[in-house]
Amino acid sequence: METKWLEDFVSLAETRSFSRSAQLRHVTQPAFSRRIQALEAWAGTDLVDRSSYPTSLTAAGTTLYEQALEVLQALQNTRAVMRAHSSTRSDMVEFAVPHTLAFTFFPAWVSGLRAGFGPLKSRLIALNVHDAVMRLVEGGCDLLIAYYHASQPIQLDPERYEMLTLGQEPLAPYTRPGADGQPLHLLPGRPGEPLPYLGYAPGAYLGRVTELILKQAETPIHLDRVYETDMAEGLKAMALEGHGVAFLPYSAVKKELRARKLVSAVAPGMPPLQETMEVRAYREKPARRERAKTVALALWDYLAAHTDQGAR
Repeated sequence: METKWLEDFVSLAETRSFSRSAQLRHVTQPAFSRRIQALEAWAGTDLVDRSSYPTSLTAAGTTLYEQALEVLQALQNTRAVMRAHSSTRSDMVEFAVPHTLAFTFFPAWVSGLRAGFGPLKSRLIALNVHDAVMRLVEGGCDLLIAYYHASQPIQLDPERYEMLTLGQEPLAPYTRPGADGQPLHLLPGRPGEPLPYLGYAPGAYLGRVTELILKQAETPIHLDRVYETDMAEGLKAMALEGHGVAFLPYSAVKKELRARKLVSAVAPGMPPLQETMEVRAYREKPARRERAKTVALALWDYLAAHTDQGAR
């Protein structure tokens, strides 16, 4: 049994909605439902009455809900005690960052940051988007850096958290060039000859943005999914080997584009297939945090003073 199952169950008991709880827990609804089912399998009984609307708990579910609140609170208290004795350096800023940004945006961003802010000691915690968000919620990092798109917002309570926009990141399709320098695979493809498509695994954040691009395309796009993975770096590696078309963030491919190892997969004259995401930083408001690090506070103030929008 995993503690996140209990957290999912508590959320469901309080929202009485699978879709709303899945949104709050930063997972897809099918994945959220599977986790509730896994908890029921562990408990050996039904916890949710699925015949009612809004969703309600069974008698066993009500009992588990009450116990789950106590268990989770006890774990939170224990963690707080242990962290009070933690040897984490007070002069080191801890960042929770989704894998793609950890490989692409973060290294160059930190280099530019040091030029203006000064020397910075940092610890990078690379996770998937859901776990990175939960790391911030659980107090396990100083800052979260993540993509933001209006179609896939990160649900964080603005009363508790604040945000800065650090930059923008286009997501577009790329492919390897052939010997003649022209794209090896050229969109939009043909009905009887779909292009090999290197896609994100179901539930991946960039995959959901890619699906939006394809859905909104003015021209029908013909693709045959031949490979999938959670990580943009994995798709880039396959695209570099000529295996197909991949939708990738610009920061992941800018070096390869300059070297002509990758090129745009969009045919000339075709409407662009692109969405621009924001790169955002989030933190828990200092007034709500017991012991915010001095260097983390100074860094946030610096970022707020050097972004167009400032802290929101």
